[in-house]
Amino acid sequence: MTIHEAFPYLRVEGAAKAIDFYTRAFGAVEQFRLTEPSGRIGHAQLTLGPITLMLSEAYPEFDLLAPTSGKVLGASIHLHVDDCDALAAHAVECGATLETPPADQFYGERSCGVRDPFGHRWLIGHEIEKVAVEEMQRRYDEMMAKGGW
Repeated sequence: MTIHEAFPYLRVEGAAKAIDFYTRAFGAVEQFRLTEPSGRIGHAQLTLGPITLMLSEAYPEFDLLAPTSGKVLGASIHLHVDDCDALAAHAVECGATLETPPADQFYGERSCGVRDPFGHRWLIGHEIEKVAVEEMQRRYDEMMAKGGW
């Protein structure tokens, strides 16, 4: 068995607004959406750089839930970009909340975190240096010895 691709699938409250946000903030391109007669979006596909991003409204009747206010999800999406500072600032202008400001990281990336208006966390980063795994581990050990993040 071969896995060919992996697609993030987001559940949101307000899928049409989410599609608009992801289009404006991250440059996503909507491929299509399937809409119920009630207007609820059952499925939408967007391209976001080289990936397919899928999303739908929450369907609590099927236990398909969107993030709730103040709750951190166990997953996030990392966008590897040319300029994390610029994309983060743009996402905030579009309605995201900056959670962690851009900073240079031990693993050779400048990165930050934003939360979209629908509760999903996005990590945004760009490479600032190539770091060998051994050096990355050394830096990680040093950071953890000083108390962690």
